[in-house]
Amino acid sequence: MPYIYQDPRYNEPSFPNTAKSVHSSGKTYEELRKECVSKGVLFEDEDFPANDSSLFYSQKPNIPFVWKRPKEIVKDPEFILGGASRTDVCQGDLGDCWLLAAIASLTLNEKVLHRVVPPDQSFGAGYAGIFHFQFWQHNEWIDVVIDDRLPTFKNRLVFLHSADLNEFWSALLEKAYAKVNGTYEALKGGSTIEAMEDFTGGVSEVYENKNPPQNYFEIMDKALKRGSMLGCFIDITNSAETEAKTPQGLVKGHAYSITGLDTVNYKGQKVQLIRVRNPWGQVEWNGPWSDNAPEWNSIDPGERKRLSQTSLDDGEFWMRFEDFKRYFDKVEICNLTPDALDDDTENKWEVTVHQGSWVRGSTAGGCRNFLDTFWTNPQIKLSLKEKDDGHNECTFIAALLQKNRRKLKKVGADLLTIGYAIYQFPSGSDSQVTKDFFKFNPSKARSKTYINLREVSQRFKLPPGDYMIIPTTFEPHQEADFCLRIFSEKKADIKDVSGDINVNVPEPPQPNPPQQETEEEKQFRNLFEQISGDDLVVSPQELQYVLNSVLRRTKNIKFKEMSLLSCHNIISLMDTSGNGSLGFDEFKIFWNKLKYWIAIFMKFDSDKSGTISSYELRLALNAAGFQLNNIILQLIVLRYADDNYQIDFDDFLNCLIRLENSYRVFKALDKGAGDKISVNNIEFISLAMNI
Repeated sequence: MPYIYQDPRYNEPSFPNTAKSVHSSGKTYEELRKECVSKGVLFEDEDFPANDSSLFYSQKPNIPFVWKRPKEIVKDPEFILGGASRTDVCQGDLGDCWLLAAIASLTLNEKVLHRVVPPDQSFGAGYAGIFHFQFWQHNEWIDVVIDDRLPTFKNRLVFLHSADLNEFWSALLEKAYAKVNGTYEALKGGSTIEAMEDFTGGVSEVYENKNPPQNYFEIMDKALKRGSMLGCFIDITNSAETEAKTPQGLVKGHAYSITGLDTVNYKGQKVQLIRVRNPWGQVEWNGPWSDNAPEWNSIDPGERKRLSQTSLDDGEFWMRFEDFKRYFDKVEICNLTPDALDDDTENKWEVTVHQGSWVRGSTAGGCRNFLDTFWTNPQIKLSLKEKDDGHNECTFIAALLQKNRRKLKKVGADLLTIGYAIYQFPSGSDSQVTKDFFKFNPSKARSKTYINLREVSQRFKLPPGDYMIIPTTFEPHQEADFCLRIFSEKKADIKDVSGDINVNVPEPPQPNPPQQETEEEKQFRNLFEQISGDDLVVSPQELQYVLNSVLRRTKNIKFKEMSLLSCHNIISLMDTSGNGSLGFDEFKIFWNKLKYWIAIFMKFDSDKSGTISSYELRLALNAAGFQLNNIILQLIVLRYADDNYQIDFDDFLNCLIRLENSYRVFKALDKGAGDKISVNNIEFISLAMNI
């Protein structure tokens, strides 16, 4: 279940020099390394042990794996040998070509590579069997520590490896990424853009080769020169086509990395070329401009040398850009910095981040197809104040990311289908809008489609103003944590519009004196006298009998029985004398309150089922004077709703009593601060027990 206690945060992105150590010991990489050196031992990572639990979660190894350190595999291991290059990334027996394509792109930018793969590591002086790598995860950089025990079979690495058997940085990087995601098996299947973002903290764009922008070659060339990471692949129509080889030597459903673009003179004409790499380290394009194609014999040898064209079967090849668009289906670009997204301006983009959750029964409302619950999704107010330079609109990218889904694979959680819609925020309001708003107001923009990707991102241009982004899963009741990132050309503000708490509970009117009692009050007095005796005071058990007797005669409400717990809570709320019982005057005050709450419950119990849904609860509580934020509502739903997200009257009553009691105790302890109180130990215990 998602972490529902996390308050939404609005903060600037972290940077790698502040990467957070996440080892369970609480120690940093350097502290752990020095500790091992001083003790003369090699590090063993208890967080990711060298056993089957780190390999698979749904199967057993089909071969006997042996975990070995590099020094047990070769005599003279190197962390990086002769500089990191694309040939250091060769696929093993794990279906993570998407990750390997991203790592291959990573080697093209030394600055980015050294951020992810700190270069001051080796098997020489100071070696202690420990290495570390840094990844971006949900708007922060983390430093991941591992030991160097790697799975082998017959003394060869089973998974990712370098073409040079003495080089181990890429295999260790794969292990660190597997640790972040729980197991090696969790890395099976994915999108290159996912790993690209985790290596850069950047934002992604996806282009369809069948419908490319006019300046497609220039966009890709510029992105590559800026150090952006580019991947591409061929779609499949069914699972049988996965990694099927085409007559042209290309592999379907397989992640490739784009490593270069250039233009050459060929028979008096300019020809645009693109260089693509297969992470397998073999199996290449065999069409025009492939390694041994005749086209290379018709260009200047100097150009051929400049393009580093070789005839090696190394998985890397050139092809004509037109052929690339014809045979590949999609290109994924991960821009290293937000300003790299815009090809028309050098201005840097502003970045704003919101962390949130979809929680079953309260904020997991599903898409617009489910109107009754759609409005309960998190509502994020986006204020666009300034126009783009020289334009009348504001450009921004909205990127919605669902968190930790790959790590949750081992408990059966798949990627959810997610998307978002953007509405004009109603003027003059700063509170959450309800279902009626969405009945009559169309969206101003939306994500292209709902899709089961880790992140959905898109660029928009809208006039200055206030907007509301509704991030959702496609189906209601689906839980996940999410991160919403806004990249805007000018500074933008975002705010969770359901984040404020306001209580407006009026003081109840004083009861009528005996000589002015209504007929209803006289009936209550007679019933009270029968149950309580002359003192007109009832215990919780006696109050239960009185209320059940009265409520059974109340029309239009489907009611089972008032629980004894409810009666204890009522006395806690209304008992002014502190004797643990309820007097008749106190009961008369409560009865007026109860009639008001019954009317609210009946209003929202539209089908007369005797229950209201947890989604309607927000409106019912508002009607009773309690405007609550999503975190409090989530706690209420967890406590009071049943498995079908329904709340009966007794639980509704208990909820209101607890809320009002909390509010009144708070006000009693308030020393004038308005929204803060200070309590000592005894006061806190008394407060907790009283509520």
